Amino acid sequence: MGRPPTTLRAAGIATLAAAALAMTPLASTAPAAAFVNGNTAAECVTPQQNSSARGGWGPDHEVMTAWDIARVESQSKKLLEQKRAEGKFVPQGAFVAATIPTYVHVMAAKNGHGNVTDAQIAAQIDVLNKTFGGQESSQASNTGFTFTLAGVDRFFNDNWHKDRQSSKYRSQTRQGGMNALNIWLVDFDYLGIATFPWSGSAAVDGIRVHWDSLPGGSIPNYNLGETGTHEAGHWLGLYHTFQGGCTSTNDEVADTPAQSSSTNGCPIGRDSCSLPGLDPIHNYMDYSYDDCYNQFTAGQSQRMSDMWTAHRA
Repeated sequence: MGRPPTTLRAAGIATLAAAALAMTPLASTAPAAAFVNGNTAAECVTPQQNSSARGGWGPDHEVMTAWDIARVESQSKKLLEQKRAEGKFVPQGAFVAATIPTYVHVMAAKNGHGNVTDAQIAAQIDVLNKTFGGQESSQASNTGFTFTLAGVDRFFNDNWHKDRQSSKYRSQTRQGGMNALNIWLVDFDYLGIATFPWSGSAAVDGIRVHWDSLPGGSIPNYNLGETGTHEAGHWLGLYHTFQGGCTSTNDEVADTPAQSSSTNGCPIGRDSCSLPGLDPIHNYMDYSYDDCYNQFTAGQSQRMSDMWTAHRA
């Protein structure tokens, strides 16, 4: 889902009825929810500050009804049970220990704009391993996932750089299977966009991230590489923490307190919902500033583990 450059962060396009799940930017290229082979093919979008997106700018997802989400959850549960019957399972309470091959596609302009350095790419992989490894807070969960750089390629194409013909360039450049994370670095109106593991879109599966959000980038408050973490969270099956609004089910994870709306900045003590718990502003799946983020929960780790087993293993 999309997150905006002054408020750029990927959202997860699977919002519950009252809190849409896919971020809709000002641009007309916002992905539309559709059903593919019975699965919801949705992308998580993170738009810019002046669009309603991450950072408290209002609804920033394309709508997925509660029925759509229930269908995804039911199908994922059936797949997980099938995988377990085949001997491919992780006991509940334990997390997958998976190493994810990661391919980075630098979509630069012909003049070199957006051509990030190898050092920035290495730093982004380090951020993914630090955040998914639970290394930013004593309250953070080690998710069990690690990322290894499997390849980098560079293209100098103005259309691709601006995320035009995205289905074409992704299908032509994507590498690996559904267990491989492909990251396309582009210059668009979002902080990031991600496909969910159940999207059914193998040819374009992966995440698109604003090139200037990598470590060393110049987007204020969003240049520590944690947009990549947020988008990878969607890619592994997480919704936004504010997904369902102030409801008991909210993001389908029990240990993330419900919140009525997304966070902007890092407002300590924010409590937008009458249900127990303060808003999880430090969670990677909210819309907080990069330097406010520091954790995934154990429940989110379990969900990612289950979704990995069901859809990507």
